[in-house]
Amino acid sequence: MRITSLLVFILLSLFAVAQQPPKAKNIFIITTDGFRWQEVFTGADSLLVNNTKYTADTSLTKDMYWDDAVEIRRKKLMPFFWNVIAKKGQLYGNRLFNNKVNMKNLYKISYPGYNEILTGYADLNFIPNTPVNNRNINILEYLNRQTAYCGKVAAFTSWNIFPYILNEDRCKFPVNSGYEMLDEDTLSNNHLINGVQENIAEKNHTRHDLLTYLAAREYIRSKHPRVMLLGLGETDESAHSSRYDHYLQQAASVDKMIADLWYYVQTDPFYKDNTTFIITTDHGRGRNSTSWHTHSLFTKGSGETWLAMIGPGIIPSGEMKEDQQTYGNQLVATIENLLGEKMEHAHRIGKAIVLPSSTINEAMLVNSR
Repeated sequence: MRITSLLVFILLSLFAVAQQPPKAKNIFIITTDGFRWQEVFTGADSLLVNNTKYTADTSLTKDMYWDDAVEIRRKKLMPFFWNVIAKKGQLYGNRLFNNKVNMKNLYKISYPGYNEILTGYADLNFIPNTPVNNRNINILEYLNRQTAYCGKVAAFTSWNIFPYILNEDRCKFPVNSGYEMLDEDTLSNNHLINGVQENIAEKNHTRHDLLTYLAAREYIRSKHPRVMLLGLGETDESAHSSRYDHYLQQAASVDKMIADLWYYVQTDPFYKDNTTFIITTDHGRGRNSTSWHTHSLFTKGSGETWLAMIGPGIIPSGEMKEDQQTYGNQLVATIENLLGEKMEHAHRIGKAIVLPSSTINEAMLVNSR
């Protein structure tokens, strides 16, 4: 009897190993600044979409994004998330099911948030959103030092502080941020993007996300990086301007850009079925109709975030409804596991997220007990 049980256990173990999802070969980290979990999981907020203080045309905005049913209105806002990622990937952070994602850092603003996501370390030292070079080593910098990834890492971001968060002077991989001009010598369509950038009369610290995305996609098409950071920023800009209508429009645009990028990688032989997307945000926002547009250490809800993943290594589990706590500082270790890499860290970082395994394997193991 013991021999039979042992053989069954060995066979099940071998089957479980054989059924494990393949490792990711390429990683794309995509962020949209300050986008709340509330809109990801419940769509447009009725208190804000009906408030003319925040929504200039409430009727039209509701036609575009509102429905009484949560499942319909969140899909109207972010169809790729709910038609594709919810079926083929994983979505974390719906606090209505006590599935929580939080930032570990104290400050709940962008620089500390991106540092946490990219280094795995919630630095106690406060660095405001200013051009100060980051002393911490990030996952992109580490991978660029490895033979398999050297020269195959890049970052394209809308916010012009990213070169300092990534420490461009030290990291030695291409970083294009804000309204920085693009290289026209090696990438054929960059002169068109540069032309648009030059003719934008009022430039602030955040480039239009569509320009950032088009620049990144041109680089992806021509250079085929294995590791890419795409940092989008207009969701946060719209919220700080107290324009909920623009905030929703930018969220819908982010969903469209991610959908377009996913379609591109799935139709490019270099990337098809070997590229994983990790999509998240750097901080949350206020929870109610008077604080939604801001965030800080002192604003409740500012540390509440979300996470979406799709691609190799990610079992299609959809919306996670288990009682669970995840932190932004766990993403670096999770990326290491997905790529089969192990980075040396100067500080203790968050543990890798325990990703759901195959339900077939789990069922078989339960039945064998």
